[in-house]
Amino acid sequence: MQITAAQVKELRERTGAGMMECKKALTEAGGDLEAAVEAMRKSGMAKADKKAGRVAAEGRVEIASEGKRAVIIEINCETDFVGNDDNFRGFASTCANTALNGNADSVEVLMAETVNGQTLEEQRTQLIAKVGENVQVRRFERIEAEEALGFYQHGARIGVLVSLKGGDEALAKDVAMHIAASHPVCVDESQVPGELLDKERAIFKAQAEESGKPENIIEKMIEGRIRKYLGEITLVGQPFVKDPDQTVGQLLEAQGATVTGFVRFEVGEGIEKKRENFAEEVMAQARGA
Repeated sequence: MQITAAQVKELRERTGAGMMECKKALTEAGGDLEAAVEAMRKSGMAKADKKAGRVAAEGRVEIASEGKRAVIIEINCETDFVGNDDNFRGFASTCANTALNGNADSVEVLMAETVNGQTLEEQRTQLIAKVGENVQVRRFERIEAEEALGFYQHGARIGVLVSLKGGDEALAKDVAMHIAASHPVCVDESQVPGELLDKERAIFKAQAEESGKPENIIEKMIEGRIRKYLGEITLVGQPFVKDPDQTVGQLLEAQGATVTGFVRFEVGEGIEKKRENFAEEVMAQARGA
């Protein structure tokens, strides 16, 4: 049967696939658009399976908020080029809004949510077929503020959510901006993991013992370094980025506010990126030939 240009155009808009692929799918489906879409979705799944093992350490952090609730989510791809693609950005926005308005407590549950007649997992698979890269929804977290909610995005790579008790949204945003820049580990000393503190104390002790000073002096040196370390890694102990003459703790105290929680996501943090050596690749191919 005759496949019209209009049919090919509609299938391309539905799937994002190439013109020849669309024409072939329509021909094999006897002109049935829905059957062609289903066949191409299956084809897309096959492509997605092949790409699933490839490292996806680029992408974007997306934030969605409503009232005093917000969600932050990280979606990964393989290159920053795809991370800026409109299709990828649209998928990230859909995932963020679905996580905000739903009750999913894990990525797996979130991906099973249905939006516009398709699960997010089906949409992810189709996106892989469109952009030609591995795409992964890595993580998300929700936060609900007692009184003031703040969020900040540094481009698409870093996102922060902050909840305050006391203060206002302007203060919350300033604190979120500070967290994006200074990357604190936790709010205050009470939240510092014991094993992290023990590890740093052991390092400081070994360094101090090399000085040959008496034990009582060494202990004072260790405690001084621990105090300095806590000031560096806790939010309230860090100098405020917009006014380094005061700490974030002093800023909050002056406005009668406390931070009840924060989340900071940075694209690709903790993902081991594969580094390609082009010269070695060429040599390997030459040896194989």
